[in-house]
Amino acid sequence: MSRRTLMIVGAMTLAVVAQPAFAAPLEAGKFAGTVSIGAEFPVEGDVHGGATAPVASLAALNPNLPAAAAELRIGSRSFDDIYGEAAAVELEGAYGLGGDREVFGAVRYVTADEGTVQVGTAFVPALSASLPVFGTFGEYESTSIEAGMRQYFGAGAIRPFVAGRAGVAFVDEIRASFRVPVPAGVGAEPNDIALTNVPFYGESTTVTAGFDLGLSYDVSDRFSLIAETGIRYQGDLDGDDAGIGPLGLGSINQEGARFSAPVTLKARYAF
Repeated sequence: MSRRTLMIVGAMTLAVVAQPAFAAPLEAGKFAGTVSIGAEFPVEGDVHGGATAPVASLAALNPNLPAAAAELRIGSRSFDDIYGEAAAVELEGAYGLGGDREVFGAVRYVTADEGTVQVGTAFVPALSASLPVFGTFGEYESTSIEAGMRQYFGAGAIRPFVAGRAGVAFVDEIRASFRVPVPAGVGAEPNDIALTNVPFYGESTTVTAGFDLGLSYDVSDRFSLIAETGIRYQGDLDGDDAGIGPLGLGSINQEGARFSAPVTLKARYAF
């Protein structure tokens, strides 16, 4: 074997030996910690459903109004209508199983600012008019604890993966305020109808599930950056009818389940 060939073989051998042990996937028995930030975009699910409820007298809702009958016509409104995208942060710990596979546990916090939308109308036959009904829903906050399994594919510093997860979410109470602006000249001022800061959903414990699809890039033998998306499900919330039940609208808050699509960036360190 020539000297040149020996040099080439030796250089190739050194190059192979010098390659770092990739941070993802984890070797069997190894651990990694991950922190992530991102957003969740609503895909499907309603904050509230629809219902039609008679009101015997407007004066029962505001003493300054005449005792005219009305009908509340509420339509369903989605998470996208009211909240739009939510912000999400997550802390994760992973454990390598070998075979490019690992299990993980995660704590995830999701929040979205309060949202205001027209939820329906109040039809008043005496006025021959339908007045808009506006609803403002309080901040959405959810903390979930989840576990799952992740499978990597291919070889090298850039590797795709899929993952499945399931767990439980703890969703904070959601309160709502409703307002019907009444035209000037109808009754005495102030003549708007307002139902302020009433319970809508109580504190809820519900199931979660999800499927993730991502790409991991190993910056070094211990540190990697990850881009991830997928689909997430969170179950129904617990309706509180204390404020809206007497109006005949107790059925509209038997919703709260949602599907969302997360878009997440992660930083991971392998130990």
